[in-house]
Amino acid sequence: MKSVLITGANRGLGLGMVKYLTKHNKAETIFATCRKESEELKQLSHENKNLHILNLDVANTGNYGEISSQISGVVGSIGLNLLINNAGISTKFTKLNLVKTEQLLDNLTINTIAPIMLTKTLLPLLKQAAEANKDQPFGVRRAAVINMSSILGSIAQNDQGGFYPYRCSKAALNAATKSMSIDLKKDQILVASMHPGWVRTDMGGKNAPLDVDTSIAGIFATVERLGEADTGRFLQYDGSELPW
Repeated sequence: MKSVLITGANRGLGLGMVKYLTKHNKAETIFATCRKESEELKQLSHENKNLHILNLDVANTGNYGEISSQISGVVGSIGLNLLINNAGISTKFTKLNLVKTEQLLDNLTINTIAPIMLTKTLLPLLKQAAEANKDQPFGVRRAAVINMSSILGSIAQNDQGGFYPYRCSKAALNAATKSMSIDLKKDQILVASMHPGWVRTDMGGKNAPLDVDTSIAGIFATVERLGEADTGRFLQYDGSELPW
């Protein structure tokens, strides 16, 4: 891949993605967005001149245009190959009698609205990449959007209830993924939702069975295999399909 943008890259899965891409030399240019740089992300940028850290609070959609300009200034007319909408928050453990309006709004803002609006803003760059790489097959080497979702966003697999803010926001993100996949297919841009597994991160908790490295390696192995038949699908990190 020529260029990749990862949101929420200062810790957890986002940082793991940056580390994987730099270690394995998987992208010529990497953009990592975050509200505040972690020391580990700073160190990675010192060691890898192709890593560009961009300051972005995804809740502030008014700043998206500036981010687009910064990316364009680096990639020029070849555009952006892969957008990974990874930034997210979780208010998972909320029963109906305890759920608060602010929790629902916060989760929807970060987990659903932000990916939709950032994709909209960066669409010209994705289209540029699709055109510049038209010799490449439909997929991440041409142009793609991967929305990091969760199995908790699956309506069909919900057998526990609860988790209202997080479930609702990820189910809505899945709906957005499906619409994007239809709207952008004519532009040769792949769109898919990805469940990373239950991973040991600040969000996933220490009891999660999956380590970050295993999840990330699976995600990129799956993403690199995606083709035209995969656009609009809801996939797990290991490539298996999940029910909506």
